[in-house]
Amino acid sequence: MKRITVLLLFLIASVLTAQKKYQPTWESLDSRPVAEWFGNAKFGIFIHWGPYSVPAWSPKGTYSEWYQYWLQNKTLFGNGKYKGDEVAKYHDSTYGKDFSYYDLAPMFKADLFEPDVWAKLFKEAGARYIVLTSKHHDGFTLWPNKQANDRGFAWNSMEVGAKKDLVGELSESVKKAGIKMGLYYSLYEWYHPLWKTDKSRYVDEHMLPQIKDLVESYKPDILWTDGEWELTDKQWRSKEFLSWLFNESSVKKTIVINDRWGKGIRKKHGGYFTTEYESEAPEFQKPWEECRGMGFSFGYNQNEDAWDYNSPRALVLMLVNIVSTGGNLLLDIGPDARGKIPPIMQERLLQMGAWLKINGEAIYNTHPWKRSFQWSEGKQDYKPKQHYLGGDFILKQTVDPEPGYAVKELFFTQNKEALYIISPKWPGKEILVKDLKLIKDQKITFLATGEQLKWKQAGNNLIITMPEYQPNKLKDTDKYAFIFKISK
Repeated sequence: MKRITVLLLFLIASVLTAQKKYQPTWESLDSRPVAEWFGNAKFGIFIHWGPYSVPAWSPKGTYSEWYQYWLQNKTLFGNGKYKGDEVAKYHDSTYGKDFSYYDLAPMFKADLFEPDVWAKLFKEAGARYIVLTSKHHDGFTLWPNKQANDRGFAWNSMEVGAKKDLVGELSESVKKAGIKMGLYYSLYEWYHPLWKTDKSRYVDEHMLPQIKDLVESYKPDILWTDGEWELTDKQWRSKEFLSWLFNESSVKKTIVINDRWGKGIRKKHGGYFTTEYESEAPEFQKPWEECRGMGFSFGYNQNEDAWDYNSPRALVLMLVNIVSTGGNLLLDIGPDARGKIPPIMQERLLQMGAWLKINGEAIYNTHPWKRSFQWSEGKQDYKPKQHYLGGDFILKQTVDPEPGYAVKELFFTQNKEALYIISPKWPGKEILVKDLKLIKDQKITFLATGEQLKWKQAGNNLIITMPEYQPNKLKDTDKYAFIFKISK
């Protein structure tokens, strides 16, 4: 009888959920739960790719995908001091003063693009979802779309340059590989004629039909909007669009959305919350995601050198730091104009994937423990003063502290079966875990080697005895962070 009752309650709940109609109010829209898979995924790959990938250049510390804006406005912002005309000077000397940004599109050939190869790389990297820029702020679409051409000329990848439906090809390959596929879409465009003259018409005649076409054509698992800050959610008609998305669209039961739906809306309304070049966010009560590049730029920036890219250790520790506080890491890559992912980006993804193959159980499908990390003595939470927080902040917070600053000695995650202790460096002979009591039969396993470790209780603290350090027993990728599994 108990089983029958539980089944009936489940069926009733399912029917009620299926019948729920979402109203165009934040109270109603926010009540829609974020799909469980998203919070369990933990690691995704962002892809910025478009005509800006042709010059693939901006000063270090800036976004190269903003090339058109830097060029036409002669302004720059980011990590550094700039005159503002650096991109314009580069452009004029490289292409000539009469060569416009729009002339770059025919050079965006994507002739070396192999979507199945990309998907294989993403799978080996351990990514559980992908987010591709279907359209950035320049308005160029990576799929055939009639609204893309309403400025008076063809401005999409099917008709110009690549002559391919890049969104469609990559979506097919990614889904075939068993990975969730998301699409980034910029609500606004810097220089669209309607945007400059009549923003209301832009929304009604350009943006809304275009974003609906994207959703219905490719049925993404995630809709990742951006460029929302110029108008309010009312002006964007975001609530009306989302009620259509949740009630009528072909992905109404499955789509996951972010929080970028109007000026002042981020971290307040929408689906999951987003941060950008920040760190952990333990105060969020909703699923959340940090996005950042491997260097500073999202689009490929050939001006960046090897030392501008985060090390694999920094990337793994960044992932651990974020996951310990309940978030996901959306790590960006920028392919070049021919469709090749730069080797240094491939290498970083493969290095992270190798670490995740051994240690992924402490990352995927986990949630925060009663505390996210254990601090040493000293001043906590070191962060340099930067417009975009560089990835080396996590090294300063763990293995390379500034004088007088504390470090995060340990991180914690958990699932139903185990508690995971993650150490950013080799602990030495013992690990001291503060305020943790075990019972007699609990086992502690070192994931890198599979060894069971001895432990003892010292009052409220746990002391784990480490095995003798044998470098040859560990792969290089094992040493980015060490994980100890405590069975529950």
